[in-house]
Amino acid sequence: MKRWVLIALLVLAGPALAQERRETGLELVLLADASGSIDTEELAFQRQGYAMALTDPRVVAAIEDSTYGTIAVTYVEWATNTAMVADWTIIDGPEAARGFADALLGPPRRAVGRNAIGGALLEGKRLIESNDIDAPRAVIDFSGDSIGNSSGPSIAAARDEVLAAGITINALPILRPEDGRRAGADLEAEYARRIIGGPGAFMVTAESRATFAETLRRKLVLEIAGPDAARRHAAR
Repeated sequence: MKRWVLIALLVLAGPALAQERRETGLELVLLADASGSIDTEELAFQRQGYAMALTDPRVVAAIEDSTYGTIAVTYVEWATNTAMVADWTIIDGPEAARGFADALLGPPRRAVGRNAIGGALLEGKRLIESNDIDAPRAVIDFSGDSIGNSSGPSIAAARDEVLAAGITINALPILRPEDGRRAGADLEAEYARRIIGGPGAFMVTAESRATFAETLRRKLVLEIAGPDAARRHAAR
């Protein structure tokens, strides 16, 4: 083949190659609290909990048994700023799950400051819309131990924008019996009213450190299973 013909073909193929996208059943942003109320030990504990949950055989089986047999997941910590801890990864079995879990445990803390929940939700939306992944469902899995919003967009405005984009927001309110609930009378009621939304949206409460990983496991299985399973859970 003449050189100029080969060059022309490569030029024409370039945009198609650049636009090559990955397909999966679910885009899942794990948006974890790293604000000032979460100290270094607690931050490590949270990451370990997610690592344990994601590699649990029941979570891996839920992924493998899903329609696509895969999900895409990223782990992001939020405070005044947000910081990606583990980049988008397609999980299709135990090996990929373990690789993602290992990626959670090494990076230093980069999200610092007070609560900026609205900004965190919008960052989750941006990460979904700007990746190279196509999926029929997109979910932001928001966790935190308060409902404060010290800077950035309001929670209501950010939530409306996320839901308008067709993204579901689920929540994991973290109760801390040792120093009380941090959102007035009832953190769970505040998360139900002001955070979750979208098709099949739900929340699962982390009652204590002892049950954190198991709570995460149950929540991940529900998210992977889809809105119908979540609605059945919410109706209990």
